[in-house]
Amino acid sequence: MADLKIYLGNKNYSSWSLRGWLVLKATGAPFTETVIPLRQPDTQDIIRRYSPSGRLPVLHHGDIVVWETLAIAEYLAERFPEAGLWPADPTARALARAIASEMHAGFRALRQALPMNVRLVRVKDKIEPAARDDINRITALWRDTRSRYGQGGPFLFGRFSAADAMYAPIVSRFFTHGVDLDSEAQAYRDAVWEHPAMKEWVQAARNEPMIVDEWD
Repeated sequence: MADLKIYLGNKNYSSWSLRGWLVLKATGAPFTETVIPLRQPDTQDIIRRYSPSGRLPVLHHGDIVVWETLAIAEYLAERFPEAGLWPADPTARALARAIASEMHAGFRALRQALPMNVRLVRVKDKIEPAARDDINRITALWRDTRSRYGQGGPFLFGRFSAADAMYAPIVSRFFTHGVDLDSEAQAYRDAVWEHPAMKEWVQAARNEPMIVDEWD
């Protein structure tokens, strides 16, 4: 099989890169990664060498280039069915794709109010109502999905899946900004934070030398 390569933004800040990397890591397949420093004079030129959209992450698999996170998840799910990136049950799988797509397309207020910055702990004294609505919707999704499909493990559908990868940056944001959660949402947050792949990413983010001043 051709070599898998993934191109990422700074691990400290790049939420979409985290999602794509976690899905790839969950396949168990060997891969190489390249981190492209963001907000540098040549950043966009470098990214466009690898990504036709000019965005990250982008996956290369031989001559195949996949440059969008949900597309990366679907591609890897087809290539590595044994990894179980989506639930086997059709009803659960439909829900997993729905909540992954909702994360992909929504929660703009939360993204703006609570930026991802793995290295920092910066508790917000006040969260804007629109961002709070997003938090409430996300935690309701977590509780509902766990109650319906989470009996087999600590994640949304029991075992770690692409849906968990989609919400992993939210977990990081909740830690950075000290978001108070109910006990069920907190237990799920902690399970994602303690996942070995997530811990590997967090450690790498903390060790990164690159700093983007406007994001710190």
